[in-house]
Amino acid sequence: MLTDARYDAVLVGAGIMSTTLAMLLHELDPELRLLMLERLEGPALESSSAVNNAGTGHAGNCELNYTPEQSNNSVSVTKALTINAAFERSLEFWASLSEHGHLDPTEFLHSLPHISVVWGEEDVAFLHRRYKQLSTFTAFTTMEWSQDPKELIDWMPLVMEGRNKNIPAAATRVRRGTDVDFGALTRAYLTPMQATGALELRCNTSLTSLRRHPGTMMADVDTHWYLELHGPSGVQLVEAPFVFLGAGGAALLLLQRSGIPEAADYAGFPVGGQWLTCTDPQLVQRHHAKVYGKAKTGVPPISVPHLDTRWINGNRSLLFGPYASFSTRFLKQGSLLDLPSSARAENLLPMLQVGRNNFSLVRYLVNQLCQGNKGRFKTLQEFFPEALQQDWTLAVAGQRVQIIKRTTNGGLLRLGTEVVIAADHSIAALLGASPGASTAVAIMLDVLERCFPKRLASDTWQRRLRKLFPSYGHNLNTNNELLVATRQRNDNILGI
Repeated sequence: MLTDARYDAVLVGAGIMSTTLAMLLHELDPELRLLMLERLEGPALESSSAVNNAGTGHAGNCELNYTPEQSNNSVSVTKALTINAAFERSLEFWASLSEHGHLDPTEFLHSLPHISVVWGEEDVAFLHRRYKQLSTFTAFTTMEWSQDPKELIDWMPLVMEGRNKNIPAAATRVRRGTDVDFGALTRAYLTPMQATGALELRCNTSLTSLRRHPGTMMADVDTHWYLELHGPSGVQLVEAPFVFLGAGGAALLLLQRSGIPEAADYAGFPVGGQWLTCTDPQLVQRHHAKVYGKAKTGVPPISVPHLDTRWINGNRSLLFGPYASFSTRFLKQGSLLDLPSSARAENLLPMLQVGRNNFSLVRYLVNQLCQGNKGRFKTLQEFFPEALQQDWTLAVAGQRVQIIKRTTNGGLLRLGTEVVIAADHSIAALLGASPGASTAVAIMLDVLERCFPKRLASDTWQRRLRKLFPSYGHNLNTNNELLVATRQRNDNILGI
């Protein structure tokens, strides 16, 4: 089959996932020829844009949905530890690239305390149990606890001023937090690769079909994918042995088009979001933290309220939310036909089962859709008592497509992210949502380990990998000395 060009890898979607994988491949083998496809006019305009909720710098410090309560009144901290270690991998990678002159951390990274706050005796007791359990681990030994009203006002004045003093309140704080503009980071990744000619970025270009070469279904065979592209230059056919689908919610639709058997187990449920935003300089200067509350009883964990300091394209602002919305689009700039077109004979029953078994999510979405400006502002005032409605503007955030997976126990709704990889390792797709951007480096390292095992085992790739990740191959949550040393190195280089 004649093609217009051949590449070593094609990455679909110019967001944080694809660019992270591209940067890793480029650092491990600068000779690789990479093609990145983006259907919009530029990179990082969808899920990776900071205004679309890709700027939280998740590290498990303050997100209470990562530490759920157990039936015995204990708190599960496993997910918080996992996410914290994954974010440390991201910091380690950025530190190495900065050390080599390939990144400027001031363009995308800002130091910012992470705070959890709760009200009421029951939730105060929960937060204290969480604090006691997490603070026994080296990763969280610097976490602070307070019930002192004066100290809490100092930590988060907008949240505490004007609050009913008869209701007990408590908070934890991790000063070593960050805010990350993943849109800016995405663009920063692209600069050195484009400068060397190793990566070609094609914007306004859609992937309309992808077909695997006949007879290359077995592992360790030189598989070739043929991809039909529609762009400014018309229709083109390109060839590559490896394809990564990192196109946000659209990755599911592209995965289904690939025809690989693994795709049959998946469906998606889109959930949109909205923010109240504030750029008033006086309010912005008075709030210097990410402050997360606790989801109300009976509502899904995606509803955790938080008041964030954010830097978006270099401008500092406040965001409060999230407020859920619903659309059948899989992307903010997607099609209303995305959800119905994703339905297949093999995933329709799991989709219906998830709808039946997650009635609380459906009810929450209906309530959110019925909520007007008055209701949204009331929610803000519960968090920020002295807020004035004229200071806040409603903004549309991005679309998240939650994973629905077919299992032997029926359809299950999976929160988080999951990588789907073909049996021959020739194609991989990233499905799901939060905390994807913050853990992108750890996720893409997993893709490398599963899709490029032979190359990754070579002396050259191992040497280069350990240069990028001095702690590679070690568990940071079990090696306390290494964790401390890694954090000191990362902090010194990145200026945290």
